[in-house]
Amino acid sequence: MARVLSHFSVFAFEAAFWDLEPDERARAEGQFRTGLGRAADSVHFYRTFGTRPDGDLLVWSSVESGHADAPARFFGGFSTLLSPVRKHVRLVDALWGFTGESAYATGSSERAIDSLRPRSRRYVVVYPFAKTHAWYATAADERRRMMSEHIRVGRGHSGVEQQLLYCTGFQDHEFVVVYEMDDLVAFSALVSDLRSTGARSYTSLDAPVHVGIRLEAEPGTS
Repeated sequence: MARVLSHFSVFAFEAAFWDLEPDERARAEGQFRTGLGRAADSVHFYRTFGTRPDGDLLVWSSVESGHADAPARFFGGFSTLLSPVRKHVRLVDALWGFTGESAYATGSSERAIDSLRPRSRRYVVVYPFAKTHAWYATAADERRRMMSEHIRVGRGHSGVEQQLLYCTGFQDHEFVVVYEMDDLVAFSALVSDLRSTGARSYTSLDAPVHVGIRLEAEPGTS
């Protein structure tokens, strides 16, 4: 499977946007969403207002990244397509990384997220993640044992799909963790169980958490 770059951007609408008349706001949001829709192979929109105090919209963009210049092309297009609406929106957070092969899980999981396929789950949860130095200093066999426990617990919860993006060296964290589900309560139960596993004590960062509610409306009508 081709390597994919997935990018999660959280935006806040500025005061200039809210000062517009309703029909002008609809046109401005439509321009924003239509522009970003051309920035990647797959683009999806989620409402975040109310789940956190610092954003209104989460945008999930994904591109195939088999060539070394793919990230440059994506970020160049992302910037250019946003230029006409920069006075109306502010980028609050950006989490991004590449798909890759797990060092601990063998084979492909039926719950693994394919970033380039149409989305159907109601919610997405995304956050940065990093391990402690002690984790990497632990023997490989012991790390594999703890991750096997972690994976086994995760597979015991149905209805939640997941993806791990790798970003060591080019963000402040090492991974971006992505989950999709239709039931947030069930997802919370999964996270609670995962935090009881041995690997949890080696976590140095897993915040901020962004929760998005998928928007099905056409651009400008949300």
